[in-house]
Amino acid sequence: MADSLTNRAALKNWVQSGLVCVYPGYRQSVQWETKLTASIPALQAEFVAVPINMVQLVGSLRKELADSLSTSKVLVVGAGGIGCELLKNLVLTGFKNIEVIDLDTIDVSNLNRQFLFQKKHVGKSKAQVAKESALQFSPSANITAYHDSIMNPDYNVEFFKSFILVMNALDNRAARNHVNRMCLAADIPLIESGTAGYLGQVTVIKKGMTECYECQPKPAQKTFPGCTIRNTPSEPIHCIVWAKYLFNQLFGEEDADQDVSPDTADPEASWNPEETAARATAAEMDGDVKRVSTKQWARSNKYDAIKLFNKLFKDDIMYLLTMDKLWKKRKAPTPLDWQQLENTGCFPEESSGSGLKDQQVLGVWGYCKLFQESVETLHSLLDEKGDGAELVWDKDDPPSMDFVTAAANLRMYIFSMNMKSRFDVKSMAGNIIPAIATTNAVIAGLIVLEGLKILAGELESCRTIFLNKCPNLRKKLLVPCILDPPVANCYVCASKPEVSVKVNVHKTTVLSLQDKILKERFGMVAPDVQIEDGKGTILISSEEGETEANNNKFLSDFGIRNGSRLQADDFLQDYTLLINVLHTEELERDVEFEVVGEAPDKAPPPQNNQGEGYGITNGNKDSAQPSTSSKVPADDDDVMVVDSDDADAEASSSSAAVTSTTKRKHSDAETGESSTKRPRTDQSSAEATPDDSDDDIIALD
Repeated sequence: MADSLTNRAALKNWVQSGLVCVYPGYRQSVQWETKLTASIPALQAEFVAVPINMVQLVGSLRKELADSLSTSKVLVVGAGGIGCELLKNLVLTGFKNIEVIDLDTIDVSNLNRQFLFQKKHVGKSKAQVAKESALQFSPSANITAYHDSIMNPDYNVEFFKSFILVMNALDNRAARNHVNRMCLAADIPLIESGTAGYLGQVTVIKKGMTECYECQPKPAQKTFPGCTIRNTPSEPIHCIVWAKYLFNQLFGEEDADQDVSPDTADPEASWNPEETAARATAAEMDGDVKRVSTKQWARSNKYDAIKLFNKLFKDDIMYLLTMDKLWKKRKAPTPLDWQQLENTGCFPEESSGSGLKDQQVLGVWGYCKLFQESVETLHSLLDEKGDGAELVWDKDDPPSMDFVTAAANLRMYIFSMNMKSRFDVKSMAGNIIPAIATTNAVIAGLIVLEGLKILAGELESCRTIFLNKCPNLRKKLLVPCILDPPVANCYVCASKPEVSVKVNVHKTTVLSLQDKILKERFGMVAPDVQIEDGKGTILISSEEGETEANNNKFLSDFGIRNGSRLQADDFLQDYTLLINVLHTEELERDVEFEVVGEAPDKAPPPQNNQGEGYGITNGNKDSAQPSTSSKVPADDDDVMVVDSDDADAEASSSSAAVTSTTKRKHSDAETGESSTKRPRTDQSSAEATPDDSDDDIIALD
């Protein structure tokens, strides 16, 4: 490299000291040395100087690292917004052995930011098409694609052990939890990532060295895949987001990402790629009938509220019912018919709740009439503005708020949820943050940079990196933070995971314990539960049909009472959790259980009452020590709901709120969760640390 320098005099001091700065941006230019030396003072702070007699470069990488890339086998989980950018980056960086897995299929709405896909790919497997497109960048790469769920039992601990590194590009918490546990069990480094609008986050998880994804408590998830909004809503917020989408489809600016019709290419509705692709094609063509948008259909019917009602709440729901695979483990929705409701009079305009009108919950027929009135009012406002006009949804505009309240509550009723008052809907509506291609690209690049550190054996130099919307006080958009160590009482990566749960043993069924507590709350996939009663009574078995007779029995029927202990094992995740049962009859209404440590509607840090008599550890016995993962989320067709309209203002103004004792508290990029860094106790020593000089300290409210 020294022989190729054309401006050696400018670098004389560096060469004499045995150091040289590598500046890859100008590597191909014969004038790069001149441009480099013109800004040496700045570059000395930004680039790592390396001994000149040891540097052998392959491209922009050291030869040893480049050789490592060509032989290292890595796993990419997710081929959506971040996954596409990541796969492209990996092959261009020099990775040769890559496996990518994604259950999803390509939708038209993906094409504006997932650049490995084209219109001709709609309905096909994301993983397979991403592989084919990435190979055009590097034909010599060996890429294996799986159109499957990472939670499939086929992808066990041994599967994960075959990789040197796992990189997540997921869009839901359940899959993140699962990959977190599999990497802990296999003792494989995991890079977590996520985006939400202009915000992004990347972090590294390594067993025994860093926090795992589940070390920090997380509030209720605030990001949802598109197919959940359109096909399988399970929470009121899903219906509220759907209603806001519907407002834009009918009266506002149409957006392909905000389609409200049933998602015919929902990957969960079909595990067969050919069948999914056929459904997507059929959905586009509908035989010889050209599909029209929701707004075009409404205009052709002169915004007839009753016809619109029957399309949305009857016809579309009946179509969803034909996707029978969706309802094998869910309660099927119940269609509503306007004429039937009007003729039978079964639903009077009763209201529940006391106080102000906005705090009352109407009956179903009441919301039907409100839907009709709001559609007629909004149609009139649209006509007044003239052809091509659009309305903008505003929670302080009564007709707009009436429409979203009525549509959301009707959908809640159809999917067997408790309806909400206008006040509740207004407070939950918030802002919806779209996915942004540039954010995905930045985060994907950061994932590769952290991956290079890991492969170079420099785990201690890895960081959690936050991408901000606005520059901070140091005029930086990217803010690195030192990785935190494992939380001692984490119910996933602690050496003896244990948690206390309050339940009413006389009302809680075995099925609720399995589905709502173990699977939904604690993220298990196929739990086996044994009662620690001295007999080893099997309460739940992952073997199909073995304990099915127990499902509808109450916990008390098996002698479970206050102080009983349950051992829950998930052999797929190589994970064991001890559960202390605390009987109570004082749970709040509609609350089935509460994890000790926090309110029932929040995800609490579990109690860690480690019993001396239990030597249960997770992962390999060789590495049964507190382990780690990450605290980052996802992207790709997700909706993020911000609770306050002032969120953007708070995010930007927060960059000016600096304190010397608290590290920045940053919103989790995909889920909107907060991740608070630990207090800096020794400011003087922190200032003396080079890494900490870049750890900007921002306090977010």
